[in-house]
Amino acid sequence: MIELDEIDRELLKYLQQDARVTQAELARRVNLSPPGLQKRIRKLEESGVISRYVTLLDREAVGYDMLCFVQVTLQRHEPTAVSNFKTAVRHMAEVLECHHITGEYDYLLKIVVHNRKHLEQFILETLTPVPGMDKVRTSLVLSEIKQTTAVPL
Repeated sequence: MIELDEIDRELLKYLQQDARVTQAELARRVNLSPPGLQKRIRKLEESGVISRYVTLLDREAVGYDMLCFVQVTLQRHEPTAVSNFKTAVRHMAEVLECHHITGEYDYLLKIVVHNRKHLEQFILETLTPVPGMDKVRTSLVLSEIKQTTAVPL
């Protein structure tokens, strides 16, 4: 783990809010010279603290009206079954996130679909045919109370 000083933390807070902010503006905000800023950003990228830069989309604006959480249990937990499930999920475009969890279910998937028909197709034709599937439980999101990608610093 890399040691972050106060300037690193401020820099990361600003970048999490808006990664398109100009380097000149960012340098001004954290009181660094542009070369000093570039050096810090490069250090944070090379150390893996900054893993990538992305554009976040409004899912509804691009036609994904439904957000769902799907809990999955596998029949067996042998290495091959687990590996096959992970590989299959990585190729499912609808899956935004997949987490291996404790409790009654093995995995929690966060998915987006266009509508109920798309959800039905995803569950029946994409998810449940994966070898080793046992139980699937789907919850529809009625409203999003909080949604962020920012890690608190």
